Amino acid sequence: MNKKRLMFMGTPDFALPCLDMLNHREDTEIVSVVTQPDRQSGRGYKVSFPPVKQYALDNNLECVQPSTVKDDEFRKYLMEKNPDIIIVIAYGRILPEFVLDYPKYGCINVHASLLPKYRGAAPIQWSVINGEKKTGVTTMYMDKGLDTGDKILTTEVELDEFETTGTLFDKLAEISVKTLSDTVDLLYSNSALRVPQDHAEMTYAPMISKEMSYIDFSKNAEEISCLIRGLNPSPGAKIKINGKILKIYMAKPSAEVTEKLPGTVVECSERVVVACGNKTTLEIMELQPEGKKIMKTNEFLRGNSLLKKDDILGGIL
Repeated sequence: MNKKRLMFMGTPDFALPCLDMLNHREDTEIVSVVTQPDRQSGRGYKVSFPPVKQYALDNNLECVQPSTVKDDEFRKYLMEKNPDIIIVIAYGRILPEFVLDYPKYGCINVHASLLPKYRGAAPIQWSVINGEKKTGVTTMYMDKGLDTGDKILTTEVELDEFETTGTLFDKLAEISVKTLSDTVDLLYSNSALRVPQDHAEMTYAPMISKEMSYIDFSKNAEEISCLIRGLNPSPGAKIKINGKILKIYMAKPSAEVTEKLPGTVVECSERVVVACGNKTTLEIMELQPEGKKIMKTNEFLRGNSLLKKDDILGGIL
């Protein structure tokens, strides 16, 4: 069998199921794995490997971590490896045209949205934050624009009532495997279609900022609930009370209607319910006090000395 030469470009956990699938295809040889450089993180500035690099090391795949893919050094490396196809999943860098135009079967991207919705760095988070009922994954031919290339295949998935970025991440990573596998089959048989995106329907999904973490209780309870789930597990939504930070990981709109000022704790006995905008209320279901683990609200209330009824919770910095 004449195996196709494949270069894989990706960085986070999300890319791993597809990388593993490609690594086990009998008609494909992974000639290189390209990922971002190691990072220092935590208080001790410990160096950590990108998940894709760790997979490559564990599976004896050649792995490179260029500081840039736009210079002559990477151009030479690309020509040396001579891939027939390049698969890109959450690599995290803009690719130059000489990379995009090089492989016979194209530079193919797996994007975690139903393009043209949620182009950009954080499509999973924004799908949850904006209260979408469905999203999915799209494979596309990459071009020099930001997620603007022609589509090949899409797969839809419904969001559950209490969907978080974490749970949706896992769903989309799982369904991306078959979507990419089917896409590669079409490409290798020269039967993949090009479906132009309707650019008028485009929405943008920028990176999540730390400033977004602080809850604005003047918004209605449904909006806040979506924000909390969209920031779960990271960076986590936050409130301030008596100089302390509470992270909120799960909440839902409550049936109560209130005239109280947004941010006011209207119940703090068996439940924690907070006044929000438009007279709505929000029930907090999971939270994390500073220096403690994430816990259910009823567990928190058993040892609570931080919150009481009629406290005003601060959100915005």
